This record gives sequence, structure tokens and C-alpha cells, in this order.
Amino acid sequence: DGETKEAIRELVEEEEQVNYEKRMGKKWLSDLQPMRTTYKKEYITAAPAVILVFKVPFHDDEAGVRHNHWYYEASVSISVGILLCALNNIGLVTVTSTPMNCGPALRRLLGRPDHEKLAYLLPVGYPSDKATVPDLKRKALGDICTVLE
Repeated sequence: DGETKEAIRELVEEEEQVNYEKRMGKKWLSDLQPMRTTYKKEYITAAPAVILVFKVPFHDDEAGVRHNHWYYEASVSISVGILLCALNNIGLVTVTSTPMNCGPALRRLLGRPDHEKLAYLLPVGYPSDKATVPDLKRKALGDICTVLE
């Protein structure tokens, strides 16, 4: 819904402006320049859909017994990777966004439980004709992976 997406964008931009102006160092900002990113996040309201993925470290059952989810960090990352592949497979695109420091405000806005933590914000839609992607050099597979046979 448009109102909720607008509220999400306002929360994210408010916190991201603080990040860009006060929290991020010069090196960090310099490293971001090739991606042409700023605290403005127009894509949140431009996208037809926005998926917010929360990490859930535990749940309490009906009897009030707490059950830990021991591998929730890895599970969320793997699940989002599969989601990204599925979206791409049907011609949709997204930008993986991990807005810093606005998770609690977004959680409250969406009525999520206090123990959940925002992992990813994914605006989803068809690619714009005006979309551009920075020409970033990827690391060679051998630089990040070891294969044993």
C-alpha cells in the first residue's frame, strides 16, 4: 500500500541521512561513490512491491516455552538468495538494501514483534528503461572460494 511504502521511505531516509552525514567515515563514503548511492531512496516508493525480511532468533509456543532458531542468520540469507534467483527468473529486479539503524522503527511501523530484526529491504518490480548498473569488478571465484575434490 502506498501510504505504508511512503512511511517506510521516510523512516529509512531519515536514518540514512544521519548515517551519511554523521556515522559513515570519509573512506566509507568514498567507497560508495561508484554506486552513486545517497540517503535518498526513491526506489522504495517507485517499486510496485517492497519486501521486508526480518530475522527471527526465537519464538515462544502457546505454552510460553521459548524455542531458539540456532541458524537463523544463515537461513535468512540463504532464503533471500533463493528469493532473488526466483525474482530474476520471472523477469523482476530488486536492489538488496540493508538500511542501517532503522530496523526498530520499521518493526514498530509494521507491528512486528520486538525480538525480530530487519535483515533486508527489497523493492521489487520490473526494470526501468532508465535503469543503470555501475560497472563494478567482481572478485574472481578463486579469491573467495576454496574447492576440495
